[in-house]
Amino acid sequence: MGRDIQAFLFDLNGTMIDDMQYHIHAWDHMLNRELMAGMSLAQVKEQMYGKNSELLERVFGKDHFSQHEMDRLSLEKEKRYQTAFFPELKLINGLSVFLDQSQRHHKAMAIGSAAIPFNIDFVLDNLHIRQYFQAIVSADDVTVSKPDPETYLKAAQLLGREPARCIVFEDAPKGVESALRAGMSCVALTTMHDREDFAAYPNILHIIADYTDPALQTLF
Repeated sequence: MGRDIQAFLFDLNGTMIDDMQYHIHAWDHMLNRELMAGMSLAQVKEQMYGKNSELLERVFGKDHFSQHEMDRLSLEKEKRYQTAFFPELKLINGLSVFLDQSQRHHKAMAIGSAAIPFNIDFVLDNLHIRQYFQAIVSADDVTVSKPDPETYLKAAQLLGREPARCIVFEDAPKGVESALRAGMSCVALTTMHDREDFAAYPNILHIIADYTDPALQTLF
């Protein structure tokens, strides 16, 4: 299998760093204490996919906020998340070694994330890992976010690789669906979801807890 694989495409939050609880609590504070959405924490978690603007539109309706207001709320939420998470910022166990190994095996690598560039830069620059990635697709680079396939199709295009030769790393069912719709196989991480949550997706090669799992060696 490994020789047929040319590229690895990584989601960011929950896939490269274990930070989703910090995002959930930042959104919970903003949605419920400031915007009075009246949602439970479980309902907030259910909305944790796609662009920030898409989340706001799902919760409040399409015309509730102007684009300027959504941009302001998005940036404020991310500033709070970064302040809270920064002391805990680190790669998921085994990923540093896996990135080095992937580079040695000449795998092209990209990030395909629904995060805004402000958050992607926060991770790449503070962890000094930007050099591993030849392409980055952020929320600002796509019309529609995951589970639409645009994010991963654009990442493959930027790398100059066919979708079938790419492996996606994801922590969320919506992201796995995005990879499926892009014609890509996927490795799923159980950072925020149980194995059972991925049962419906035929494109999953492996389900792992972190990057120390020996099953990943089949990708080289």
